[in-house]
Amino acid sequence: MSEHLPSELNVSRAVPLFGVHDIQQSLRFYVDGLGFAKTYEWVPDGQLRWCWLRLGTAAVMLQEFWKDGAHANVPASELGVGVSINFMCDDALAIYHDITARGVEAQRPFVGNEMWVVGVTDPDGYRLFFESRTDVAEETVYQG
Repeated sequence: MSEHLPSELNVSRAVPLFGVHDIQQSLRFYVDGLGFAKTYEWVPDGQLRWCWLRLGTAAVMLQEFWKDGAHANVPASELGVGVSINFMCDDALAIYHDITARGVEAQRPFVGNEMWVVGVTDPDGYRLFFESRTDVAEETVYQG
């Protein structure tokens, strides 16, 4: 009989996988705009279909939908509806300044749930929030 690790010792993190329409456009947003680094990729027949992106210790995966053939899987519904990923940061305002300097359109930071919240939407409609703890009053809007 083999021994198994208890689940709480065996599971290290959750990594969201986003189905995307155009992986090259998504890579420009995540890598050039948000500062993620591509660490792994799957390139069948010379075409990038999937990749793992890392920012600090956080990660996301992108996989392009198959537009035709036996594996066609482009959804009929709008992507990103009801999906949001929250990245916990040491300084969300620094993230705001960095990504807007890179040309990313970001929501003006505000304080919610005792955290600075910086929101962006990726090319497929997935909502990403970068958040950091603060003692600034709730609903304060950043003026910087």
